[in-house]
Amino acid sequence: MSDVPSSVVPSPDAAAIAPPRPPVRPTLAASAAVFRGPLVLLARRAANPGAGLWSLPGGRVEPGETLAEAAAREVMEEVGVEAEIVGLAAARDIIIRDPEGDLSAHFVVIAHAARWRAGEPAPGPEAAEVGWFRPNEVAGLATTLGLADVVEQAARLVLEP
Repeated sequence: MSDVPSSVVPSPDAAAIAPPRPPVRPTLAASAAVFRGPLVLLARRAANPGAGLWSLPGGRVEPGETLAEAAAREVMEEVGVEAEIVGLAAARDIIIRDPEGDLSAHFVVIAHAARWRAGEPAPGPEAAEVGWFRPNEVAGLATTLGLADVVEQAARLVLEP
């Protein structure tokens, strides 16, 4: 016989009500700082994370593609520009926590330096606005964390002899 009195009904286990949240795992992403002469292409994000902030075009790496292939594909998909990847510029962790401080997302973004090859940038579902900027203007914009440093590092690879 149970030790629980017959008039007491135990509360259901919280795990039985809501399944446990799967653990957050880092997502690999690639982006590119595309230069056309001395100007770098930026996109204002249309959706979260970072909606409304200027950033580099980029996104998730697909299975079977290299980081450079992913960066070039994402630039074409997001803003309609063909880019030639020159090299790696930076790596950034984007760690997002909910209001309670719990981890809700973790992106590892590998940023590339690239040269413009063809196409005029256009906004779309992921880029609310696009524009060409001088690297020294980036720090004065509302951007994703660390963007000015990434653009500076990419500029060294593309613009300096």
